[in-house]
Amino acid sequence: MLKIRAGAGYDIHRLERGGKLMIGGIQVSNDLHFVAHSDGDVLLHALIDALLGASGQPDIGELFPDTDPRYRNISSSTLLENVLLRLHENGFTIINIDCTVVAQKPLLQPFKPAMRENLARMLKIPADAIGVKAKTREGLGAVGRGEAIECYCICMIRARAES
Repeated sequence: MLKIRAGAGYDIHRLERGGKLMIGGIQVSNDLHFVAHSDGDVLLHALIDALLGASGQPDIGELFPDTDPRYRNISSSTLLENVLLRLHENGFTIINIDCTVVAQKPLLQPFKPAMRENLARMLKIPADAIGVKAKTREGLGAVGRGEAIECYCICMIRARAES
């Protein structure tokens, strides 16, 4: 019997001038950076929480607490690799993911293909099993004022069939 599970994740981080901005494991700006303990990649953080939720594991904050100096400035790609190993060890495979990044700035449309290809490479799933969308808040709230970026992500995973 196939066991299919769904997960949902969300993340938001404030923006500041300077540094580099990573979304989906891709650098999208060298004028802005996230205010975060790690590199703050909102897409990868939302994806991590979606995968952890679907597999019944603790959330990103429990696994990689911002009070632990080991995770200071760590690449979110490294955190995702750790989570993917946990999923594999527990018999889960990813079926598909769908992510919506909400940002007033920078313009993300040009980076969507690279994000999708990078996610396909990291997750080892076909690019056509990955949705990446970029939206704005139409000037509303902190995201609409360009003070923050947020991301919503859902996933479907398959559990190993029990014998």
